Amino acid sequence: MKIGRRKREEAEVEASSMNDIMFFLMLFFLIASTLANPNVINITLPKAKTTTAVHTKTLPITVKVAGKGTENEQIQIYFEQRLVPYENMEAELTKERDKYADPENPANGLNVVLRLEKDLEVQDMVDVMQVIANLGIKMVLATDKSTR
Repeated sequence: MKIGRRKREEAEVEASSMNDIMFFLMLFFLIASTLANPNVINITLPKAKTTTAVHTKTLPITVKVAGKGTENEQIQIYFEQRLVPYENMEAELTKERDKYADPENPANGLNVVLRLEKDLEVQDMVDVMQVIANLGIKMVLATDKSTR
C-alpha cells in the first residue's frame, strides 16, 4: 500500500471578471472627463433690464496654391466660398468691414479667420496679412491641432 501525501489546495482569486470591471471604469472616467471643462468657473450672473448685443461677423478667408508644381502656379483667395482675386481683396474687405462696422463700439465689427495652406510661401502669407492689417481688421490664424 502506497501512502502518499495529499496535495493541498491553495486559495485562488478569480480575476477574469476584473478585466471587465476595469474596462467599464476606464470608459466611465474617459467620458466623464470629456464632459467636464476644467477651464470654466461656475458662477451665477447678475440680472439686467437691458442688454447689449455684440454684432461681430467672422469672415473665413482661405488662401491656397493652385497649380502647385507647374508654371501656372498661383495663389487663390476665398472669402467664405467666393473666389476673390488678390487685386480686389482690399476693396472687398473694405466693403465687408464697413458693412459690419459699429461706430458706437469699435470692438464690434469684422473679424477674419485666416486659413492658409501649409505649403504657401511666406511672402504670399505676409502680403495677405498686410492687406488685412492695413484695414484695421482683427485676424486670427487658423491652425491644425494634430501633433507630429
